[in-house]
Amino acid sequence: MEGDSRREKIIEMLNCAAEPLSGTALAKKLKVSRQVIVQDIALLRAYDKNILSTNKGYILYQPLGEGKRLRRTVSVKHTDDQMQDELYTIVDCGARMLDVVVEHEVYGQITVDLFLRSRQDVDEFIEKIAKSAAQPLKSLTNGAHFHTLEADSEDVFARVEERLQAKGYLN
Repeated sequence: MEGDSRREKIIEMLNCAAEPLSGTALAKKLKVSRQVIVQDIALLRAYDKNILSTNKGYILYQPLGEGKRLRRTVSVKHTDDQMQDELYTIVDCGARMLDVVVEHEVYGQITVDLFLRSRQDVDEFIEKIAKSAAQPLKSLTNGAHFHTLEADSEDVFARVEERLQAKGYLN
């Protein structure tokens, strides 16, 4: 399969997928190496395809039309033991967490796509951290970090901020 048609197929597969697709799964389906998929994803991003790399795989992110969803960045700080509660608080209020961002004193801004929409997404993310030797990104900045949130209304953001404030997580 030629590169252009393979990249079209990747977009089609991501567009139809109900869940994120791993690079390995895409590679197997398209009968190429995972590295080829990584390169194809980079090219697709260069062509303005909004492909997010989450901890579960790739997703084609397509907002539900202009003006339908709002975005806001929140600055938070909490302990590792409070991380699951912070994430539950956000998704329980109806917001989607798109990423985590830290401002590192040497490397500058480090952003990682998360795309957490539900308690199940949160549980899977927390489980991955627990099973790995990796530390949460916030450990680089003494717990301080940012999240880009998406919601359907300002009321959702107000609830999120009110509850995060009440729990002492807003920074």
